[in-house]
Amino acid sequence: MIFDLIKKRRSVFPVQYNSEPITKETIEKLLEAANWAPNHKKTEPWRFKVLLGDSKARLGEFLSSKYQEVDAKPKQIKIKKLQENPKKAGAIIAICMQRDPNVSLPEWEEIAATAMAVQNMWLAATELGIGSYWSSPGLIKYIDEFFDLNNGEKCLGFFYLGYSDEEITQGVREPIADKVEWFT
Repeated sequence: MIFDLIKKRRSVFPVQYNSEPITKETIEKLLEAANWAPNHKKTEPWRFKVLLGDSKARLGEFLSSKYQEVDAKPKQIKIKKLQENPKKAGAIIAICMQRDPNVSLPEWEEIAATAMAVQNMWLAATELGIGSYWSSPGLIKYIDEFFDLNNGEKCLGFFYLGYSDEEITQGVREPIADKVEWFT
């Protein structure tokens, strides 16, 4: 049931992933789920770049090098994390958004549609037993030095994917009644 799946969805981090590979066919299923997200004026702004194999390590090297370049006092632990986390993932999907210059929509609507596409992927990954995590590091503003982005395309983060042997903790939420006002 969809309600159970929504409650089961969690952030599962690269440090929790095992080495089991994720097939291209499985990633294609996740991307197909993303493609059915709602969007205003049928702009379908989501764009994805899938990193497998050595490209994950190249991303880690890029992020690590860029961090050392732009941070006045880089921390060794962060350098190592930036290098290692991408290699631990079974796959990484760069989450991008393409603005349509012919459609006048506020940027937030396109970002929201892209986020809904990611939520669809996240729920599909949860159903398939794949751990996932959306990371939006500050270094994302330099990603056009790693990827060739199209004019008007913006990268919003990375969706890390991996199988995990760890038991995933149950989520906790405050009651919805504390967050809702009713008007009649």
